[in-house]
Amino acid sequence: MILYHGSFTEVVKPDFWRGREKLDFGRGFYTTPYREQAIKWTERFSRRHRSRVVSSYKFDETEARKNLRILEFSAYSEDWLDFITLCRMGAGKNTDYDLIIGSVANDKVFDELEAYFNGYSDKVTAIKNLRYEEPNLQYSFANQETIDQYLHFVSSEAV
Repeated sequence: MILYHGSFTEVVKPDFWRGREKLDFGRGFYTTPYREQAIKWTERFSRRHRSRVVSSYKFDETEARKNLRILEFSAYSEDWLDFITLCRMGAGKNTDYDLIIGSVANDKVFDELEAYFNGYSDKVTAIKNLRYEEPNLQYSFANQETIDQYLHFVSSEAV
């Protein structure tokens, strides 16, 4: 399978430690199987007048599933919401895993999460409303060893 990463520069050798901590699944190197989603991730760089680059990687998911500690959220759920809430507060337990797979809290989803985080919505309502959003997908590599062993740079392109 091919995974994509959106940035302001080509990323030949991903560095786990360059990732920010308070993201959906905590510190990690974030990729997606959807090229268009990676392109959307680069939009924040164009607003800052920086380059936009999508790098692609070969990833053997079958082999990874045999050997890695994987946390996977197959849909928006209370477990997903609880995990994202903790990670965005900096209290997530992503170090228990090598790879975390699940939906992205994009702008539309983020609005619903903000309502929940600020007490304007309860968990049941938030999940119910999120079910109407089109699912997307991110693979967050949660340590450098997993990145080095399972992600293999293929190419990059300016977008």
